[in-house]
Amino acid sequence: MQSRFRSDRRLTVRMTVTMFLLGLLYVGFVAALIVLLKSWVLVVAVVAAMFVAQFWFSDRIALFAMRGRVVEREEYPELYAVVDRLSALADMPRPVVAVSDMEMPNAFATGRDPDHAVVCVTTGLLRRLEPAELEGVLAHELSHVAHKDVAVITIASFLGVIAGLIVRFAFYGQVFGGGRRDQNTAVVFAAVMGVSAAVYAISFLLIRALSRYRELAADRAAALLTGRPSVLASALTKVSGDIARIPSRDLRTAQAFNAFYFTPALGSEPGVAGLFSTHPSLEQRLEQLGRISAELGEAASPGGKAG
Repeated sequence: MQSRFRSDRRLTVRMTVTMFLLGLLYVGFVAALIVLLKSWVLVVAVVAAMFVAQFWFSDRIALFAMRGRVVEREEYPELYAVVDRLSALADMPRPVVAVSDMEMPNAFATGRDPDHAVVCVTTGLLRRLEPAELEGVLAHELSHVAHKDVAVITIASFLGVIAGLIVRFAFYGQVFGGGRRDQNTAVVFAAVMGVSAAVYAISFLLIRALSRYRELAADRAAALLTGRPSVLASALTKVSGDIARIPSRDLRTAQAFNAFYFTPALGSEPGVAGLFSTHPSLEQRLEQLGRISAELGEAASPGGKAG
């Protein structure tokens, strides 16, 4: 079913290209491991099992990692009201609603498709935002679901996860299995580490390039659906400023899921460091929303449009 979120051809092209490149990388990675480890059954079985687990249970994994829980309408009636209204406005299934008891103000969407999606907000976000600002943030998250880029970023992240785990397991196996080492084992170990590290680095850069664009696409889609880009800009400014004041130790558990968040748990860096960021800069996002506001003539109608 097609939602009323405006389609984004550039996002679709970027997702397709990223998945194609990662697919080639994935095939080459598995082939290299089979050659090096001389056991195609083991490699294929492990990789396939982990792929299925991550794809089918990504929503549960994310909720568990971020201490989120599914909530009932009676617990958060205002939150449900906003999600219901946006789902109806976008003509898409209402996602499962969850809340994470975290001071960090943020939100994320996860799930393999619109019929199995979860939208989660933190209690820190609920305390800080006005209802209209919350609506803008949730519209942003629902657009990720409608555009299916949540599923794409989940699949895309899989290869990097596998490569990172292999590097870690190989390292610990080499350290704690020192008594069984010989020259041939050392060569295989070095080759596996090298291939895995290269795959991780390439997938890391591809995923972050896609992630930065998909955040701009979600901002744009949310602003056009609600007709109130200035409200989303207000939420962005408020949340980004408050996250900067959250102690770093409270943000560490969130960093692994930065690509899924409304705003990153740590601020994006300018210059070359921006290549490693999961999100565009706040300035880029506000500039885009300012252009959309001008296009919609929002300044002439401070309250904005309902839809």
